[in-house]
Amino acid sequence: MRACNLILCWFLWVIGLPQMELFAQEPDSARQLGEVVVRAYAYNRAVDDVPATVNKVGTVDLQRFAAGTFVQALNTVPGTRLEERSPGSYRISIRGSTLRSPFGVRNVKVYWNELPLTDPGGNTYFNQLDPAMTGSMEIIKGPGSSLYGAGTGGVLLLESIKPKKGNALHAGFQLGSFGSELASFSFETGKEKFSQHTQVLHQQADGYRNQTRMSRDVINHVLHADISNDQSVTVYIFYSDLFYETPGGLTLNEFNANPRQARPATAILPGAVQQNARVHLQSFYTGVNHEYRFSKKLQNKTGVYGNFVRFNNAAIRNFDHRNEQSVGARSVTLFNHQVNDVQFTVLGGGEFQWGLLPTKSYENINGKEGLLLADDEASVLQYSVFGQGEMRWRKLNATIGLSYNAQTLTFHRLSDVGSAPEQLVYDPVLMPRVALLAKASKNFTAFGSISSGFSPPTLAEINASNGVFNRALEAERGINYEAGLRMKFFEQRLRADVTAYSFGLRETIVIRREEDGAEYFINAGKTDQKGIELMLQYSIKLSETNFINGVNFWSNYSLNRYCFKDYNKGEDNFSGNALTGTPDFVWSAGVDVTLRPGVYVRLTNLYTDALPLNDANTMYADSYYLVGVRAGYRHKRFEVYAGGENLLDERYSPGHDLNAAGGRYYNTAAGRSFYGGVRVNLSF
Repeated sequence: MRACNLILCWFLWVIGLPQMELFAQEPDSARQLGEVVVRAYAYNRAVDDVPATVNKVGTVDLQRFAAGTFVQALNTVPGTRLEERSPGSYRISIRGSTLRSPFGVRNVKVYWNELPLTDPGGNTYFNQLDPAMTGSMEIIKGPGSSLYGAGTGGVLLLESIKPKKGNALHAGFQLGSFGSELASFSFETGKEKFSQHTQVLHQQADGYRNQTRMSRDVINHVLHADISNDQSVTVYIFYSDLFYETPGGLTLNEFNANPRQARPATAILPGAVQQNARVHLQSFYTGVNHEYRFSKKLQNKTGVYGNFVRFNNAAIRNFDHRNEQSVGARSVTLFNHQVNDVQFTVLGGGEFQWGLLPTKSYENINGKEGLLLADDEASVLQYSVFGQGEMRWRKLNATIGLSYNAQTLTFHRLSDVGSAPEQLVYDPVLMPRVALLAKASKNFTAFGSISSGFSPPTLAEINASNGVFNRALEAERGINYEAGLRMKFFEQRLRADVTAYSFGLRETIVIRREEDGAEYFINAGKTDQKGIELMLQYSIKLSETNFINGVNFWSNYSLNRYCFKDYNKGEDNFSGNALTGTPDFVWSAGVDVTLRPGVYVRLTNLYTDALPLNDANTMYADSYYLVGVRAGYRHKRFEVYAGGENLLDERYSPGHDLNAAGGRYYNTAAGRSFYGGVRVNLSF
């Protein structure tokens, strides 16, 4: 609250400055049918010219909803599901990849300004980021191992807000239901060869359920300097302090009787309130990128990073402490050459990560440490060497990529007297990708790709909460086949994108739970994941003299036909069962309307089909339908907005505990809620 009051004072001071003028506004969402440039696979061009399924989430997408969360914006992207089991606790699925994630982000490689945010152990603290820190996010679907190292569940490329020329102040404040409060302040300066952007962000909420209070404070800084005409350096630094309580899963009866309660006590274990179940995450991340342009044809970008994390988790059973340090580097050299009307692009590089990831686990006695259960010291080394070649000739584009990936994990249980360090080495593998694109015209593009993925188990899966070091867990491997069409009609006012894919995964890693809730992981044979994704957008651009400036209709749909193959558990055969945690289809749609006086209205809808909660498919979560709206007024110096979410007051779970012990699958989402805020963007 103290940080919030400080930022609010800054905000009131900024509003009172009469000599300041409006800073550049975000683009109007009703005029966003134009060219979208993506960086995925180092293409660095319009998405229509990229032979891959890439979705970009920007400021406009985030501003359809309340500030302070990625959840709703990412859930409108076909094939993407961001779950929030409790406020601040994120889990990301790209085409069904949450199968092995009880919490946190696993098997999705995340980059922050082209440097790894995912630690060497395979875990990403995605909840340490505030949406206000990000200028854009690209979602790469399917295995990205040919260029982005180990992983079969997709890639997220996040970029921070880029400093602009000139001097500017930005401030914002938002209040909402259930004690939600958000405040932000930022300052940027920019000259011809130097610019910087500094942010201070605070968010807090009491939560809808018992034991769901959260707060997050972030300081974020970006500095860019052009050393010469040929080289530049960019520094990225952020510190994040996140606290959130964890209410625990409910049974179906508990969910129906009182959805706002925290997990009650049982004959075996105490409840979440008694154990004061909570997470406290502090992280300090620093990255430096150096770009050197040897010539117009040859350039190199090399970056290094360091990440220091302090993670304390008081769970129902255990109280875990982690003090993690990881470092890494990534270097890419790019060469362009053109012969007549044929253009060649060749790149090569490597990525290296090393982390020291110790964990101490204690009994949880009413929210305090009890007896020491395990004292583990682990280190992980992983690296990849990659190359990619691309040829562009007239309306054809062909890409071939290949990477060499390896990982070594060293583990030592210090609390076992006389134990010796153990080492797990995952044999190096080659991961190829082949992609083709053909443009029949400026309004019609077809593409296809074949890519291979390799995903060794994460440290949290090998050393799960049951306290057993699982030496037998094997790496996942899969092949993805994909084809798509991009079409434009009616003078490019209507855009339609459709993608079909088939992903076969071997040695699929799935979660299991013991009777007391302790987790462990096994390899569950194969999965067959087929799907279709459809995106439609229609934009009406009107004259600025009309009362209505523009209208933008959009609709996204994903059809998922995912099932297990060759999956046996004891005497049970789950082959042919639907993949746990994945709905059969998801549909989202909305309309953005902008009026001439500066008024805008944004309406969104999201329907999620029923999904299986266990591998046996004996329990399903019901489907749900969400409606939200945001309206606001933009003046020359400020914006005022208000909105509502879950307006139909649906009772649903935004993230389930899959294969939960005792049938505790459900984590209740907030009911009908409202918010309102104000933002100021001023330059001087």
